[in-house]
Amino acid sequence: MKLTSIPGLIGSFIFFLLAAFILSRAYYGQMGPVSIRATFTLWFLAAVCVILSLRVRERKEKGEIGLDRSQLSPLVAANFLVIGKATSWTGAIVGGCYAGLAAHVLPNIGQLTAAANDAPAVISGTLGGICAAIAGVYLDRNCETPPPTDGEAA
Repeated sequence: MKLTSIPGLIGSFIFFLLAAFILSRAYYGQMGPVSIRATFTLWFLAAVCVILSLRVRERKEKGEIGLDRSQLSPLVAANFLVIGKATSWTGAIVGGCYAGLAAHVLPNIGQLTAAANDAPAVISGTLGGICAAIAGVYLDRNCETPPPTDGEAA
């Protein structure tokens, strides 16, 4: 499995930022209020990825990845890698959407009461998406297996 492409994440973030900005400019009046509770999922995913990556990193440094009961199974590490990859893409896409909405909402805080009410949620969503993407990449990088040494079979 390849590592998560950081330029791909940035490109997706920008694409969804622009798409959400265009849509929010056209349809902001028809949208309902943005709930800050919806952003908690991004922050939760970021926290889970940081915790998992610290555990995997600790096990790798101690050489405790293997098939013994006391070790971290390579299959579990591969599952963590998938979680990190999914979280990084989710953070980039959803964070980009919140950032596009924020690009429309924040300049209109003085004119629109709804924009003032939505501002905390769009800021939290944007930051949560960025943090989730970074935490997912961090987990992805920590689950990477080192190449075999010369004497080991691939």
